[in-house]
Amino acid sequence: MDLEEIRKKLDKVDFEILKLLNSRMELALLTRKFKKDTTDAKREEDVLENIKSNSRGLIDPQFCEKLYLEIILESKKLQDKEFRLIGFQGEHGAFSEVASKAWNKELVPMPCSEFVEIFEGVKSGLYDFGIVPIENTLGGVLNQVNDLLINRDLLIVGAVELPIHHCLLALHGTDHREIRTVYSHTQALAQCRNFLARNHLEPVPYYDTAGAAKMLSEKTLKGTAVIASKFAAEFYNLGIIKENIEDHHINTTRFLVLANENGKEEGEKCSILFSTEHKAGTLFRVLQVFATRKINLTRIESVPSQPGNYVFFLDFIGSDKNDNVQQALAEVKKITTKFKMMGCYREIKVE
Repeated sequence: MDLEEIRKKLDKVDFEILKLLNSRMELALLTRKFKKDTTDAKREEDVLENIKSNSRGLIDPQFCEKLYLEIILESKKLQDKEFRLIGFQGEHGAFSEVASKAWNKELVPMPCSEFVEIFEGVKSGLYDFGIVPIENTLGGVLNQVNDLLINRDLLIVGAVELPIHHCLLALHGTDHREIRTVYSHTQALAQCRNFLARNHLEPVPYYDTAGAAKMLSEKTLKGTAVIASKFAAEFYNLGIIKENIEDHHINTTRFLVLANENGKEEGEKCSILFSTEHKAGTLFRVLQVFATRKINLTRIESVPSQPGNYVFFLDFIGSDKNDNVQQALAEVKKITTKFKMMGCYREIKVE
């Protein structure tokens, strides 16, 4: 091992320390949701005692105590800023996180392992907002998210249409000719099937695109690449071998931003949820209300709520403060068996 190799290893360790520090600060922000004040002297004392007792090898306990006093101080500074948090599914670098930043870059994105964790976190107040993918131009609708929208009492306060551009990422210094296997989510692998075949690359399914980038960064596998977002390359310090490797460039995912209360701004698009009687023509009558009032529908989706019963999601252009829209909704309520105004919001289309 020479000096250059040692320095590369040091750089990797430093990068991992910074990632872990970021994760610690995120957890500190979450703890603020449960505390009346940022200062908890007993907890700080316990943390410092644990740190000193676990300082081994070359690490001096007094050095660690000084270091963690600074970390605790920085955590408290962040807590005092009262950041608003938005939950997303996946690891840092996921397209959901990219969408959250497009909607409001002032929010702090918090990774969640499952969609249900987002819904529960928003409902409990742990997160101020949640962001979830609802449909993709190639992959269709996400039934799990639709089910949660039906069964969890949250409102839609925003939406983002995000073009999905996949990148081939590898460790810095990797020769593209040495790459043999590519890890990513099954959907991303499918969307880049032709690229992988042309370059004789073996696809390996992984639970998440950004998770694959995180894995490669940590395990430093040779001859290996991942498919993930450009943002994931920045977050995990990976090199971009090639951008826009998706087979179809018309690949867009629509995300919904969720909250417990309606947004304060006047919206430009509305979403409703409703059910109708099991009689011929009942759905047509609902659609006719919007057609008669010249209200443009942008999406209608039927989702089974329980055996034999369906719930319809419907999006349309307009504001719930508009008289024509209000009258249309009043008519729809009369001819449906279940009706819920999911929200009126602004939608961002990322170029």
